[in-house]
Amino acid sequence: MARQAPAPTPPRFGRVQEYLKQIVYGGTDGIVTTFAIVAGFAGAQAEGVAEVGAIAVLLFGLANLFADGVSMGLGEFLSLRAQHDLYRARRAEERRRSFETPDHQRARLAEILRTKGLSPQDAADAAQIFTRHPQVMAEMILAEETGLRDPDGESPARNGSFTFAAFITFGAVPLIPYLLFEATAATTQLSIIATGVALVLLGLLRWHASGERLWRSVGETVLVGTVCAVVAFGVGWIVGG
Repeated sequence: MARQAPAPTPPRFGRVQEYLKQIVYGGTDGIVTTFAIVAGFAGAQAEGVAEVGAIAVLLFGLANLFADGVSMGLGEFLSLRAQHDLYRARRAEERRRSFETPDHQRARLAEILRTKGLSPQDAADAAQIFTRHPQVMAEMILAEETGLRDPDGESPARNGSFTFAAFITFGAVPLIPYLLFEATAATTQLSIIATGVALVLLGLLRWHASGERLWRSVGETVLVGTVCAVVAFGVGWIVGG
C-alpha cells in the first residue's frame, strides 16, 4: 500500500504574514505616537504628569491616536492605489512596445536573461519563446528593469484597514493606565511598562510570522520605540524646563 503524502505545512500565521508590513508599521507607529504624548508630558513636568492630569494626557493622546491612525490608513490606501495606477500604465506601455517592436523587446529581454547568468544562446532562445507571449514578456521586462511587480493581488482598502486597525490597537496601549488610574508618577511607570510589553509583543508577532531571528525582530522593534520615547521626553523636558 502506497504511503500517503504528508499534509502541507500550514502558514505560520495565516493572514498575519500577508499583512505583516501593515501590522508592524501601523502598530509601531501607533505605540510611538501615543507614548510620545505621555513621555512629552512627563518630561515637561518637574514632578511628572501628576500636575497635568489624566484628562489632558487622554485628550491629547486619543486625538493624536485617531487623527494619525486615519492618516496612516488613508496614506497606505492612497500609496497602494498610486502603485496600482503606475504599474498598469507602465505595463500598458510595455505591452504596446511588445506588439509594435517585438525585435527590440526580444533584444531587451535577452540582455536581461544574460545578466541573470544564461548563456547568450540560451538567453536568445528563451527571449524568442517569450516573443510569442508579449504580455508575459512585458511583465518580465518591467519587473527586471524597473523593479515594478504586479500589485493586483494587494487590496488598497484591506491594506489601509489593517494599518489603521494595528495603529489603533497597539497605539491605545500606552493610554490604558490613564483610563484606569489617576495621573501619578506610578501611572507613568505603568504606561512605560505597558508600552514595553506591547513593543515586545509586536516584535514577537513579527518574528513568528516572518521567521527572522528572535533577537533581531524583538530588539529592533523595542529599540525604535525606545529611541522615539527618549526623544519625546527630552523635548518635553527642554520645553517645560
